[in-house]
Amino acid sequence: MARPSSSRVARVRSTTAPRSPKSVRTVRLRGTPRDPLFVPGGIKPRVPPVPQESPALLHRFSPDAGVVPVCQTSRVSPSRPDVLPPVEALIRRLTGVPGREDRLRHLEVLPAREAVHEDWPSWVPDDVRGAYAAQGVARPWRHQVLAADAAHAGDHVIVSTGTASGKSLAYQLPALSAIRGARGSLGQRGASVLYLAPTKALAHDQLAGLGSLRLDVRLAAHDGDSSREERDWTRDYGEYVLTNPDMLHRSLLPSHHRWSRFLGSLQYVVVDECHHYRGVFGAHVSHVLRRLRRVCAMYGAHPTFVLASATVAQPEVTAARLTGLDVVALSQDDSPRGRVSLLLWEPPFTSHAGENGAPVRRAASSEVADLLADLVAEDVRTLAFIRSRRGAEQVALTAADLLAEVDPSLPGKVAAYRGGYLPEERRALEAALRRGDLMGLAATNALELGIDISGLDAVLIAGFPGTRAAFWQQVGRAGRGAQDALGVLVAKDDPLDTYLVTHPETLIGAPVEASVFDPSNPHVMGPHLCAAAQESPLVEADLPLFGPTAREVVDELTTLGLLRRRPRGWFWTHSGRAADLADIRSAGGSPVQLIEADTGRVVGTVDAGGAHNQAHPGAVYVHQGETWLVEDLDLEHHVATMRRDEPAYSTTAREVTDISIVATRERRSWGGCELSLGEVDVSHQVVSFLKRRQPGGEVLSEEPLDLPERALRTTAVWWTVPDDVLAEAGLAALDVPGAAHAAEHCSIGLLPLFATCDRWDIGGVSTARHADTGVLTVFVYDGHPGGAGFSERGYRTAPDWLAATREAIAGCECTSGCPSCIQSPKCGNQNNPLDKDGAVALLDALLAGAPRGG
Repeated sequence: MARPSSSRVARVRSTTAPRSPKSVRTVRLRGTPRDPLFVPGGIKPRVPPVPQESPALLHRFSPDAGVVPVCQTSRVSPSRPDVLPPVEALIRRLTGVPGREDRLRHLEVLPAREAVHEDWPSWVPDDVRGAYAAQGVARPWRHQVLAADAAHAGDHVIVSTGTASGKSLAYQLPALSAIRGARGSLGQRGASVLYLAPTKALAHDQLAGLGSLRLDVRLAAHDGDSSREERDWTRDYGEYVLTNPDMLHRSLLPSHHRWSRFLGSLQYVVVDECHHYRGVFGAHVSHVLRRLRRVCAMYGAHPTFVLASATVAQPEVTAARLTGLDVVALSQDDSPRGRVSLLLWEPPFTSHAGENGAPVRRAASSEVADLLADLVAEDVRTLAFIRSRRGAEQVALTAADLLAEVDPSLPGKVAAYRGGYLPEERRALEAALRRGDLMGLAATNALELGIDISGLDAVLIAGFPGTRAAFWQQVGRAGRGAQDALGVLVAKDDPLDTYLVTHPETLIGAPVEASVFDPSNPHVMGPHLCAAAQESPLVEADLPLFGPTAREVVDELTTLGLLRRRPRGWFWTHSGRAADLADIRSAGGSPVQLIEADTGRVVGTVDAGGAHNQAHPGAVYVHQGETWLVEDLDLEHHVATMRRDEPAYSTTAREVTDISIVATRERRSWGGCELSLGEVDVSHQVVSFLKRRQPGGEVLSEEPLDLPERALRTTAVWWTVPDDVLAEAGLAALDVPGAAHAAEHCSIGLLPLFATCDRWDIGGVSTARHADTGVLTVFVYDGHPGGAGFSERGYRTAPDWLAATREAIAGCECTSGCPSCIQSPKCGNQNNPLDKDGAVALLDALLAGAPRGG
């Protein structure tokens, strides 16, 4: 990392109100977040070595958790011996800017790790070994050899080692060796490999890396950008084909007879970045992979699956659920790593008041723009992760403006990187960052995956990215190889972010979340059974491949007339493509196109679920910095027409939500209270919208809307509190609705800490007296038909989840509620009523009867 220069620190204009200083919680030298040993068929925890004691830090040993540092309250010392001087000096400069003295909430130093090498496996052909040696890989790391040996022996493997730990070599070795070793004397195809990535960009990055080896292997990408000629060549001659689950679902499997030679010789299937397959998307991909296995078997192939992810909990469980196979897990990381100094950073409250007079924190993106400018001015190569495309552009622009005040030559050192850029534009930006022509890049999560951006010194993250898995992926982009690095998480104004920066042990000391998805969801399974029946008639022997409930779903599809049973099995009965029944990246129906009224130009799209709230008649819609006024919403044809306008107001939809219990699957008694899991019917109706003056936010008027009701049958977790428990808690009848509403909002905000979901994937309803229970009830439900596994995860972890909810509300610095605790950006009732103190009392009453220890 470049040594800082005090003369080039960017100036930051103070726009925040002062507040009382807080102490920094400091922890030194921890082990990696998760580092289990390689065990065939599973994993077990490894107790890390106990570091040397130091006067500033005590260690507590737990058989379950290993060595747990005890947080102590202190300021960051200028003479900390465990931080290398350049990084320490940089942290001092970042925190020493006037007005920033109390924004650092926590500093964690992850120790360096030495590499452990191993000899090349004897089965690797000389030309393959030589190709890697030519790229500087003299000897592989031990975990690469263990994984490659297992896959070569025919074991299905998941490689779950850290970011930049060389997982690609672990699966490329057996795959390339199989192709080179099985090639016939006349060069005909002897073995084939299928590589699956969640994004086209990652597949093309892998393709470039494989091409640089200069081996005699026929490589090809097969995706939506491929021409017909390229697709034909890939099908007929490709040996190592790189694609994505979407193309496998819509192209390869429906036309498998044309791919018979490739599929019949398929020896390896690589599923890269497999932690991305979660929720409804994960359930869809699990059935796509089962269909692939079934079609391959028809041509006599039974490929070995190799999965990879830097951040997945219970890797063998996730891999088995995705593939339906027994999988060997390898998680011991033998690659080198430098020290990583990790800062948890919280912007201060501003002097402005938000909705209902609540205090508002400075935006995380504004804070990141300042930090990015400072780091670029210090010659620190930095990547800033921003949640939205527009935000990435704005952060880059703001950072450039700040740098221009320091040195006119510096603004050109910063750029934005996001989806929507042309491939050649993205490649040019990546190359400029590698060369050092660019020192700062503001990017969306398009750069979160394993795209090769090496040599970074620092990573800034504007708001918790939703899961610990994504957080460690993003932090891991800095410090490639053995170099030291800096990572900064800047909290946004959100309950989860606030909780994490004030409870760092829940982020840094905890394992990543389990990948939550439910392959048994009939709304997901049904379309794939139809697609499988069109690929080849389903027979009884096929059904166990799709899960224990497959026969029940097949019978329902037969009753509906989608399948027809004949002596040879179940057949698809329609002339259309069954694969079109399943949109594997969505479960909410066709997106709504946003059309410019005068020209008919498609401006953009909004998903079906959000159209009622964002594209209703009269809505003010902002797209790429331009403001539009929606004139009409045609739900039948999935089109909204709009015109460019600059109204002096914004709009917010008001929504009425009702929920009814269909069936209770499980329940637990918590003293006088009760926790339940089951099926619910949810109905939503947008009934009006508010016009709010901009700036200012005062309500100008409320306009009625006539939109249809939307119905959803899904899975929910709910808890009930009877009247006598409320009375004992001192909650008056007038306080109960606001208390329940506030607890609902914060629990939705905290559930992503326990399940791999975003708060926009789930919904909630609270009522002082629900018709089906007769008492106070709070529901949290999956926002996808049939459920996605999120609320079930909430049910399984409810004591910890709701205790964290209570702590987040009670620990917030505001007096009566704010976006950092109980206010929600998606509330259909305009965050009214809300009662912060009442929510704490309500959750105390609920948790009094909860089981101890989770």
